[in-house]
Amino acid sequence: MNRRQFLAASAGAGAFNLISGCATARPRTISPNDKLHHACIGVGGMMGGTDLSNFHSHARTQIVAICDVDKNNLAKASALVPDARQYTDWREMLAQEGDKIDSVNATVPDHMHALIAMSALRAGKHVYCQKPLCHDVAECRALAHAARTSGLVTQLGTQHASGAGDRIGVQYLREGAVGTVKRVILCSNRPGAIDAYRLMGPRPAKGEAAPAHLSWDLWLGTAPEREFAPEIYHPSKWRAWQDFGTGWSGDIGCHIYDAVWKGLGLTAPLSVTAEVQESWKNSPARRGDTWPQSDHITWVFPGNAKSGHKDFTVEWYDGLIYPPAEVQDLAKAAGFTEYPAESAMVIGTDGAMLLPHTSGPVLLPKSKFEGRVKPKLAARNHYHHFLDACLGGEKTESHFVQTGPMAEAIILGTVAIRVPDTVLQWDSAQLRVSNSEAANKLLRRTYRKGWEVPGV
Repeated sequence: MNRRQFLAASAGAGAFNLISGCATARPRTISPNDKLHHACIGVGGMMGGTDLSNFHSHARTQIVAICDVDKNNLAKASALVPDARQYTDWREMLAQEGDKIDSVNATVPDHMHALIAMSALRAGKHVYCQKPLCHDVAECRALAHAARTSGLVTQLGTQHASGAGDRIGVQYLREGAVGTVKRVILCSNRPGAIDAYRLMGPRPAKGEAAPAHLSWDLWLGTAPEREFAPEIYHPSKWRAWQDFGTGWSGDIGCHIYDAVWKGLGLTAPLSVTAEVQESWKNSPARRGDTWPQSDHITWVFPGNAKSGHKDFTVEWYDGLIYPPAEVQDLAKAAGFTEYPAESAMVIGTDGAMLLPHTSGPVLLPKSKFEGRVKPKLAARNHYHHFLDACLGGEKTESHFVQTGPMAEAIILGTVAIRVPDTVLQWDSAQLRVSNSEAANKLLRRTYRKGWEVPGV
């Protein structure tokens, strides 16, 4: 199904108008005795299977349709949901399912997030989208706006944001537990993680025919056309390529940033700069195609009440570029034998908060906060929280209106990676970098013909 056929089919189903950007379909009212009808787009790999299982486990949700460009993934998923209708083209699924589905999830490579999520919103469907929300800065802005105007339920796939640990961290920061904030350090130095980016690029000189079970053109979607190459893109190494993924900071950044963003009430940064792995920086072929194995990104945020109204920095370290020794020493002095490989450290005038990824926050120095009672918050299932909201429950933890600006700042960091050693002055109101045309060209892609993202 090409774009013209998709538009015609969608208009015929009364779903939405991609050209005008107006949603004409609205979610149906679900009675207390009825179930939410959900469709999964992307059911393969680690997250595809995890997402499908979590949606399927909700008592008032029925998986009525599944879609994947890889028929092997569909076959495996159908064992869990044998009655679900199967598709390889998500556009066909949206057009044919019409009002038979209420919500969808997009668990696909980053370069396809915006088009699928935007199309689903315009079709009047609630949307759960895996992080980092979008591939490009402009896409993040457009998708957050679409979510705001649609009134639909949305959720970013930052699963640990619903956990008790992250939510306690948010509460500590909102309460000002560490005093006036001076500096924030984020990191993802997961052992072995850089192997996914090792020796990636330049792209293979010659590809080959895609296997029969894979619809390669649908997999490429918005990205530039290129030949299939085994063990290079699908199913897992796509993150290392700029056309498809957003690098390690884009992949993990939303997880590590989330509690800090909410707790400190961050808004758009004033500037961003990045230093990167020297061997990548000095290789034109790698810089043109792939992401570095290591980088250090620094955002300057405008002052607010949490920072005493003084501008402050948020720094990101990944790969083999590690947080400064003095920051690591804060954790080691508190009994940590090693600095948590994935964590957030918020340093204030009255102490610091260390939030290791997937666990609860620790206030430092421990002796100073011994008498502080940790809040008791029940953990909740991030997927079920989304589904409950679709059924009329409370607002989701990571809705696009809230997480869109965070994702935008993180993806702006990937722009800085590609224009390294340059302080990029960010004009958020105009959605542009005021001092670098090279950076401005990276805020939005030129989509493959027929795969344009509406509203971007």
